[in-house]
Amino acid sequence: MTVKPIKKLVKYNKAETRTAWLCLLPSVIGLVCITYLPMIASFALSLFNWDGLGEMQYKGLHNYVKLFTSDTKFYSSLWVTLKYSFMSVTLSIVYSMMIALLLNRKIPARSFFRAIFYLPYVLPAMAVYLGWKWLYDFNHGFLNYIVRLLGFAPVKFLDSSTLVTPSLAFIAVWLSGNLIVIFLAGLQNVPRTYHEAAEIDGANAWQRFWKITIPCMTPIIFYNLLMSLVSNLQVITPALSLTKGGPGTGSYYMCFMLYQQAFKSHKYGYGSAVAVVLFILIAIFTAILFATSKGWIFYEGDDKE
Repeated sequence: MTVKPIKKLVKYNKAETRTAWLCLLPSVIGLVCITYLPMIASFALSLFNWDGLGEMQYKGLHNYVKLFTSDTKFYSSLWVTLKYSFMSVTLSIVYSMMIALLLNRKIPARSFFRAIFYLPYVLPAMAVYLGWKWLYDFNHGFLNYIVRLLGFAPVKFLDSSTLVTPSLAFIAVWLSGNLIVIFLAGLQNVPRTYHEAAEIDGANAWQRFWKITIPCMTPIIFYNLLMSLVSNLQVITPALSLTKGGPGTGSYYMCFMLYQQAFKSHKYGYGSAVAVVLFILIAIFTAILFATSKGWIFYEGDDKE
């Protein structure tokens, strides 16, 4: 009597599994064809010299040796990439958390302000950077107009090798509307009972924020930190639209170096070597972040002190 229902259940599960795989098939094909196969091809191509038209010449690790020994621009590119990532990730996390805390309060026109702070993230990237190019302009820019009104000399935001990366990192912070939305969703899930109990015990606003809000938000902080780190290490749009890698190598980021070598100079093997190094760099930082996360991420019900 019990055999038939079991068979029907097994058949139903198999049919459900087939349907699930059919629904997932477009995503799986896209992931394999757009991500995994090009990634494998880049690893393989980095071992060759190829201009896209002629015969491929196997060079082994020659491209990597050249990259680390004789290409002086590589270390400059690595340094400015790390500097930009550190500035943009750190400031974006702090800025997004502060704005999310303000937008989580009961203020007039709260929905309007939430939309305003999220809007920069959904605007076309090239349009955003061209707008900031006018703001940063040395002669006619709005920011230098304010600087002149205050009695100071105009600032070369994009024409100074020391100021170009902080200036571009500031734009990245302004564009972090997605982080604000995620932080805001996390803040709304912090149990209100914790704050009420701490308030009854006499904890002030800073103590409640540091001892309750931050621990409850650590999984969200980890996610935003990881996503922001990965995306900012791959920065290229500001260099393409505003600075062309200059002045000097002030914004010669690794993705821009990859673009110059592969698609401008047609050194596809050398460009692929840059891509592999960047991939390994991102993997190292991601691994460090995951390895250290166990010591500071708090989950509800966790018995860690």
